[in-house]
Amino acid sequence: MLNNRNVQQDLEQIDSILKEHGISRRDALKMMGLGGAGLFVGGTEAQAATVAKASDAKGKIVIVGGGLSGVATAAKLSNSLSNPDITVIEPNPKSVSYQPGNTLVGSGLWTLNDITYETKDFMPNGVKWIQDKAVEFNPDANELKTAGGETVKYDYLIVAAGLVNDYGMIKGLEEVGEVYTLDANDAAKAKKILGQNGLCSIYFSEGAVDTWTQMQKFVADAKSGKKVTGVFPEPHTPFKCGGAQKKITNLTNARLEEAGARANADLKFYTNGGKLFGVPEYHDAIDGQMKARNVAVTYSHKFTEVDTANKIAKFEKHWEEKGAWDADLEEYTMEVKTEAVEVAYDFCHVIPPQKAPKEIANSPLGSEKGWVPVNKETLQHVKYPNVFSLGDIAAVPLGKTGGSARKQYKAVCENIISLMEGKELTSKYDGYTVCPLITNIGTVMLAEFKWNPAGKGAVAAPSFPLDPTQERWIYWLLKAYLLKPMTVYGMLSGRA
Repeated sequence: MLNNRNVQQDLEQIDSILKEHGISRRDALKMMGLGGAGLFVGGTEAQAATVAKASDAKGKIVIVGGGLSGVATAAKLSNSLSNPDITVIEPNPKSVSYQPGNTLVGSGLWTLNDITYETKDFMPNGVKWIQDKAVEFNPDANELKTAGGETVKYDYLIVAAGLVNDYGMIKGLEEVGEVYTLDANDAAKAKKILGQNGLCSIYFSEGAVDTWTQMQKFVADAKSGKKVTGVFPEPHTPFKCGGAQKKITNLTNARLEEAGARANADLKFYTNGGKLFGVPEYHDAIDGQMKARNVAVTYSHKFTEVDTANKIAKFEKHWEEKGAWDADLEEYTMEVKTEAVEVAYDFCHVIPPQKAPKEIANSPLGSEKGWVPVNKETLQHVKYPNVFSLGDIAAVPLGKTGGSARKQYKAVCENIISLMEGKELTSKYDGYTVCPLITNIGTVMLAEFKWNPAGKGAVAAPSFPLDPTQERWIYWLLKAYLLKPMTVYGMLSGRA
């Protein structure tokens, strides 16, 4: 029985929409291949978890990071151990339950209250919460220090600290610098530049609110008859939610269409790579969607600078040309060529370059690129066997989405318990990632994929018996109504 009012309200809203289309919620879930599963109809994974036999293994577990990945892991370990000793280190009193919701906030479909929650409200019973930041790590001694000077000992460490948005890597945004999603001081600093004069970003919560304000101005200008240009660049670093810029582009297009102003707007999408998606069939589908919406896509353009005063986005176009003949290799060398490109904008949505927090990147736990190096399947640190990592900060291919974390935290919990019990680590993360790619207000393409078992790259991994490249209204219901309560009341309880 669902007693939480927010979940019940979401489900009632779904039922109302489904009723208009003459189908039941159960039938809708069956259409998506969910049948009677989930948190929404009958027998659930949650119920199975509650009857599973708890392990008697003992050990002090410390989790760095109290966001979605960290709290979900703490909750599942609490459910799985008969005598848990778990500490979470997290400075922020607020958290984001559903970060993909920032896209919906940025397009005026949700409000900030729809995606944030008080950390204390979801911290599992019995878990100690140190409201501070871990800043120094000594894995050889199994200890760390907080910003407040407290030394914390552990038997097992889980790093789930997320990542940092580094706007300062883009020339012209140095003053914005590094920004955490919900840090009030970071937001105040960022809002002096982002959310102004057509420039915006949904990658911090206040920025998502300002994105909607800037989008409305952009649409209003187009509706007034002014010819306007929207520019949507992707960063050159790994970043969470590879579909985010496509979603904002599509939602901007939808708002223009809604206002009857699409003909007055040029929408331009830029990517540093040579594809729109790493899975060929999804690339082809998105390419078709962009063409259908008259969005100009440009490849091999590194986003380097913003001239905020003159509203110009600057790129480094790059390509290879045949160079000198190498007699030893008996082939021509390839030389990288570059060219500066400037694009004027009226509306520009920025996804910042992203990196691991310096306290972790520069510690013995980090790597040359900053991310925590782990076995990509077991998520165990490559050097320290009693350390695991998951979520955005883990150095695994793909994997920087909430859908990834939902699979990863189960593997981490099961493997830590196996380690505590002296057993082999048998739980394996297969690289599963899901991106509900919003294509319009009311349609979504559900891009699910995992590592290619035959080699490099990724392959489609659809959960539902439907063509995954097709835009569907039923997936909009999943995105807009089901995923949030599934996340909040499923993952954060350690049972979804």
